[in-house]
Amino acid sequence: MIHPDVDAKKAYNPCMVRDAWNFSGTPFEGTLSPATFCCGQPQEEVLARLEWLLAERQRFALVTGDEGMGKSHLATMAVRRLGGLGAEAVLLSLRGVPAGEWLELCLQRLPLDRASRDEPVSSWQKLENRLRENRLMERPTVLVIDDLDQAPADALAGLARLVGSPEPRFSWTLVVGTAACPADLPAGLRAQAALPIPLEPWHEADVARFLAESLTRVGGDPAVFSGAAVATLARFTGGQPRLVCQVAHFALAAAAGDGLAEVDAATIERAWLVLKPAGEVSDAVNTRLDAGQPQPPAPSRPRVRAVRRLFE
Repeated sequence: MIHPDVDAKKAYNPCMVRDAWNFSGTPFEGTLSPATFCCGQPQEEVLARLEWLLAERQRFALVTGDEGMGKSHLATMAVRRLGGLGAEAVLLSLRGVPAGEWLELCLQRLPLDRASRDEPVSSWQKLENRLRENRLMERPTVLVIDDLDQAPADALAGLARLVGSPEPRFSWTLVVGTAACPADLPAGLRAQAALPIPLEPWHEADVARFLAESLTRVGGDPAVFSGAAVATLARFTGGQPRLVCQVAHFALAAAAGDGLAEVDAATIERAWLVLKPAGEVSDAVNTRLDAGQPQPPAPSRPRVRAVRRLFE
């Protein structure tokens, strides 16, 4: 049996997990690839709002959520979703980018031809030329900026100019920023956001969908996690996607080490005790699983209606 003080490296042996459950790969690898994206209700709500903002020719959207909520993964999918609607969409993370480099990185992601890249004008002028070209072709430009709250000051000033300028060449440009700490952004930039877009935690149904899709993707049985295990996982993690992925992975390894036919609620508890964030106090941990099935978490705030219905 795997206890909380066990060597986590041994329990995370990917070969043991794949062999025990006959997986073709690792179901909970935690990458940002499109294949591993699970579009739960919170993710679908955010993407629907971004689609609406693009259709309405809005200029700035700010997606907020705590660390581990999956903002970066959502950003990669927003590029695909909005690009599929005819926009020229690019993704740029500004975490750790030094001052003075964001504009060149942005231009590298835009599909400029050689003549445009070699033109003897400033980087800002190259960006303006591309935005004007897309405007004349009636093709929206979408700049998805991940980790906006980690951006250098010159990047924030440049993006504020893009979203706040009345110049026609910027009128078909939508800047989508993600931020864990929106309060760190300049007040003027925050005020430009057309619509608040919080990325909410997963509820139990979203967790169940993520587990089933991840297991099916690698040839596994989508019912490996019992119903009680799913409810316990949703409760302990609070629906935070990163924690759901980590605890589910470790629980698979623990169940394999115990020779279990499925992942039960007690195994989820043991995995959580190993992986819970340092210093976190959770009422869920104090609930003895052998005393009955724990109840799923209550929503932290009222859920909003789907944006397609909201704006009809």
